[in-house]
Order: sequence, then structure tokens, then C-alpha cells
Amino acid sequence: MVGYKIKNIDPARTAVIVVDMENDFVEEGAPMESAQARRAVPQMKKVIDFARESGMKVIYSTHVHREDGSDHGRFADLYPPIAEGAGLVDETSGIEIYPELAPREGEPVIKKHRYSAFFGTDLDIILRGAEVDTVVIIGTTTENCCHATARDAMFRDYYVAFLSDATGTFDYPDVGHGSMTADEVHEATLKILAFPTADVMSSDEFIRLAS
Repeated sequence: MVGYKIKNIDPARTAVIVVDMENDFVEEGAPMESAQARRAVPQMKKVIDFARESGMKVIYSTHVHREDGSDHGRFADLYPPIAEGAGLVDETSGIEIYPELAPREGEPVIKKHRYSAFFGTDLDIILRGAEVDTVVIIGTTTENCCHATARDAMFRDYYVAFLSDATGTFDYPDVGHGSMTADEVHEATLKILAFPTADVMSSDEFIRLAS
């Protein structure tokens, strides 16, 4: 077993998907804060700048819920800030992309209501319309929204590059099976993804492969 490896990356057929780097996840003190993702912002910016310069498509997702809670589903059971309307509320500044990574005019921002940026959205239509065959995953959180988006991309037969230093998450509390730090969650997810789903690589490795 050698794991999943991408042999080459054609910028004209590649899209960088910036997953959920919205204020409610990234700002200091935010209701769904991921300090690890915030620390990775410089790496994400480097990747986005390279993508734009090389002609890759850059697509953003932002996780949102309606103010009335009608689309919460099980998220209301899992995340108090969502249940209480304290975070990820549509049409608020919290769901806007973190300013340092702000999209340029014409770059799509996909509003999603579940972990995967493909679920219930037009992301697949946009990618296929652009003749994309390779997606690059950066953003937050490593194990949920980034992981789910990577898995759904693989299910749709895209090649998936998952950038280890341009993704991040948060500490996990003990809910009966022990707690995990953000670093532990992140590293475990990368190891899980690396064989059955994606080519896990650093930002520099990705840039070299696509240059």
C-alpha cells in the first residue's frame, strides 16, 4: 500500500476550495473559534495568491444557518452557539470571509448548511462547468468541513490535494471517550485522509507540484 498520490496538477483544471474561513470561526473570541486555523492564515493566503497567479479557480464556502433555525437539524444538538443563534447566522458579519482571505470579485462564495461544501449546493456544477478535475482543500475545520468536502470530492472522482499546513481545527472536549487537542485532531485526520481519500501535502509541496 503506497497511499493516494497525485502525479501532476494542471492549474487550468484545478480549483482551490477555501472551506469556511469565516469570521465566526477565525476571529479571536469568535463563537466557533479555531485558533489553529487562524494561525494557518498566512499559509492559506500564500496558496490563494499562487492559485490566482497561476490561473486556478478559487472558490469559498461559508457555513450558514437561517435566523429562525429552520435548517439547524442535528447541528442544534451538537453546537450550542448554533442552537442559541450566537454563530453562523446568515446575513450577519460572522459568516463573511475573514478579511485577510477575502474573495476577489467574481470568485464564488458557496453558502452551505452542513459540513460538506458539496451537500445541497451547486459546487459540483461550478467545478464541472470550469472543467476542473483536481481540487485543493484548505480552511477549517480539518476533521469536519474540510474532511467532508474532501470525501465528497473523491466520491465525485475529483483528484484531491489536502494541505496539511493550510487547514486547522479546535480542541475537542471529553464527551465520554477522552479529550483531544487541536493538534491531535488535526494530525489524526491527516493520517486518516492520506490513504483512502486525498494526497496530503504541505503548501510548498503543492506549489512545487503545480508550478
